[in-house]
This record gives sequence, structure tokens and C-alpha cells, in this order.
Amino acid sequence: MHDLPKTDLPPVARLLRDPQPDSYDSVVLDYDGRMLRRKRLQTQHGQGFMVDLPAVTNLDEYWGFELEDGRIIRIVPAGEAVLRVTGDLPRLAWHIGNRHTPCEIHDDHLLIREDHVLEKMLHGLGARTLRVTQPFAPESGAYGTGRTMGHDHGPAQEPGDHHAHIHHGDHKHGDHQHGQDVPTDDEHGHYPDHDHSRVSGNVRHHGATSDSRPDAE
Repeated sequence: MHDLPKTDLPPVARLLRDPQPDSYDSVVLDYDGRMLRRKRLQTQHGQGFMVDLPAVTNLDEYWGFELEDGRIIRIVPAGEAVLRVTGDLPRLAWHIGNRHTPCEIHDDHLLIREDHVLEKMLHGLGARTLRVTQPFAPESGAYGTGRTMGHDHGPAQEPGDHHAHIHHGDHKHGDHQHGQDVPTDDEHGHYPDHDHSRVSGNVRHHGATSDSRPDAE
């Protein structure tokens, strides 16, 4: 068993899904920070506490932490630099998904992280973009609490093109399989392989997902 670092507050006993009437404090986490297994966090009032979960967990699915002494720490998504994308949303979402890019889907716009290469591509597809700062909560994996793991697959192609993306260098079909769940292999949420068959809403996300999560209320 790992020795826990010294903290101001007791460690987390469990994750909470539902809002609680009273919380002792809150912790502000960005999109990357809300994917973790074992980490020392700090509340907004500067008190440290330890999170030590059985598996890498997407905290977007949870409202907060309950500490061992019963105190509640609320999870607050941090504001991030994102692009608000409008235009032909189904077509734009297809191209964003084809780039393995996390995407937050709304009826009248999409949100992605600021990326000048993607922004230029989207402009070429007739999109309008606006740079804003707000919490970013993109679509999770279609089978649970996983995430789309973004990486570059070269120039975008039109829907209908076979396999819809370009593989570079040693990135071959033999390195991964299609249509299978792939577990995470470390506490940072990195995936050894990835899967091209996840669908969330109207956009096909090509990232791997992990359904491992602790019991929660």
C-alpha cells in the first residue's frame, strides 16, 4: 500500500453523483484535471486532500467528493480557452470526430479546445468560430465514463471516404483493434491503443473509453 502524503484534510472516502445540500469547500479542476486516479488536490481555500481511487476515473460523471470524516468537497469545472463553433454542425462534428478531438455538443453550436490548426480547417469548411473562456465538458465514451483521446491523423477527408482518416508512420491497423473496449494503463488516463467505433450523440468519436469506476452514490 502506498503511503499517502500529508494533507490538511482526510482522504476521499467516496465519489458523489448527486448534489448535496451543504459542502465544506470546493475544488476547481479543468478538463484534464477531472480525469485521475491518485492525486493530491487543493480546495479553493487552500486545504489539501488526497484522492486515491481504484481506477482512472472521469470526474465529469460526479458532483463531488465525500471525505472520510463526512465533509463534502464539491467539484467545480474550471473555465478554459475554447472555440465556439457554428455552421453546418453535422458536417463539422464529423470532421472534428475524425481528428479524435474532444467535442462538447449543443443544439446550436459545438465547443472544442482552442487549436489554431483545427480552427483553420473548420474555417475552410465554412464554420464560424468564437474564442471564449468557459468550462469544457465534452462528450464521454458511448459505453460509460471514458474519454476521447485526441491525436492528429492528418488532413480531414469527406464523409464516405474509406476509413476516413490517414495513418502515419508506424501507426498501423495491427497496432489496435476496432470495436473493443480498451482499458487505461496508467493513472493519467492514457490508453495503449484506441478504438474507432465509439458514437456519442450525432458525432462519431474515435477515442478509447474506460468503463472502470468506483462505486458511487
